[in-house]
Amino acid sequence: MKRFALRDDAQSVTEFALLLAPILLIIVCGLVELAFLMSDAMTMSTASREGARVGGALVNGGGTLGCAGGQSPNAANVDPNVIAAVERILTGTGTRVTLSSVNEIRIFKATSTGAETTGLVNVWTYDLNNGPVVDGQPLDFEQQSQPWQPCARSNLTPPDSIGVTVRYTYRARTPLGFLVPYFNQITIVERSVMAENVSR
Repeated sequence: MKRFALRDDAQSVTEFALLLAPILLIIVCGLVELAFLMSDAMTMSTASREGARVGGALVNGGGTLGCAGGQSPNAANVDPNVIAAVERILTGTGTRVTLSSVNEIRIFKATSTGAETTGLVNVWTYDLNNGPVVDGQPLDFEQQSQPWQPCARSNLTPPDSIGVTVRYTYRARTPLGFLVPYFNQITIVERSVMAENVSR
């Protein structure tokens, strides 16, 4: 009996079994984390695209183009409706997005290459239930700046292009965040640009 206890025939198998469990746990958590990350990135992409689509459809808010009295009568509703469209996607059924982790939403006049036009970027940040009311519900985003007035947007040929950027901080949802700190904060930035709907 003593001779059997001192033998080391299965030592390597035991060591392998002890190492295998943590390695498998890291691989499984990594795959789950990657799936969550990709899901959130697709949600951000869809949200920015929907915001740009609504912004392109609303243009200046309707009526005569321009910012003078009597022109663009519904201009004040344009950006809140763009943000509402983004928020509907972010809070839709099946999404796992944490709304408070959306750092900012930017509405901007896009250049011909799709970049932001300097000085014409409207910034919205998260502020639970303190945004403008759209369809009877307060938005969870509040406007911080609005240098690009909706009344100044044009859908005459060639039309302006509107861009929407959603910036989001992804945080790990599995124990992998403790083992690999990289997953604790990953910034996802999604941008969509669409031309204002031409009607003239």
